[in-house]
Amino acid sequence: MKVGGRGADLIIEGDEADVAIVERILKDYGQLFQEGRTLTSNELKNAFKQIADDRTSTLRELFTGQKRINPSGRKQVTARGPNQKRYLEAIESNDIVFGIGPAGTGKTYLAVAMAVQYLLSKRVNRIILARPAVEAGEKLGFLPGDLQDKVDPYLRPLYDALFDLMDYERATKFLEKRVIEVAPLAFMRGRTLSDAFIILDEAQNTTSEQMKMFLTRIGFGSKAVITGDVTQIDLPSGRKSGLVEAQRVVSGIDGLSFIHFDERDVVRHHLVQMIVKAYDEHNRKINL
Repeated sequence: MKVGGRGADLIIEGDEADVAIVERILKDYGQLFQEGRTLTSNELKNAFKQIADDRTSTLRELFTGQKRINPSGRKQVTARGPNQKRYLEAIESNDIVFGIGPAGTGKTYLAVAMAVQYLLSKRVNRIILARPAVEAGEKLGFLPGDLQDKVDPYLRPLYDALFDLMDYERATKFLEKRVIEVAPLAFMRGRTLSDAFIILDEAQNTTSEQMKMFLTRIGFGSKAVITGDVTQIDLPSGRKSGLVEAQRVVSGIDGLSFIHFDERDVVRHHLVQMIVKAYDEHNRKINL
């Protein structure tokens, strides 16, 4: 396809279907601009990528139909792409949601954003953020300090998301009062969590027993979001991933939803998307 200019005219040459898509994009862009919508280069780049993947998508639909949440008034969070939109909608309409896919697809960040919004709108009374404490192929050795100091390195990504979405003083106050609790998965045993928004991150590193334990902690008025990447399992050899097993065991239950992400949903640096794709292709060749 060739796009060029002649005076005030824009000339588009190429396949009829491709030309029609470009015309539609330009028409939508003009209308959005007239309506006062300013689009950044990154927003347009992401939109063009989505239209390339799904030619039935339109620029207007992508920007006017986007799912947006404003968890604390501090910043607005926008779904980038159809899978993120489906993910947020699934969290709203289901009590348990699994978000499965590679790093950088926004699984944890969006879940924490929804949890903050639910807490501040008083739809839940507390937030529980949990992770299994599994070393990612490394030996961390002796860690000084009390128990919380020892497990904090495993939980730091959850703190990072929380402090990015909330005012630091407010988040710290909630943590001190245990309105927001960040803890290793093992701390969930024996508890029933009602009126809470519960997030289990890095769930690929749960065992079958831990996953069953977690799913049966959920009480009345609670929502649970389980996130993980089944290509990055750090469990000892011979241990079955609870996340992998859960996809087979509970996928048919009403009120429970699975949302799957792939490399096209990666919203970090563009090289991350390429790296994820390269590893996926490598693993497919190994398994042939």
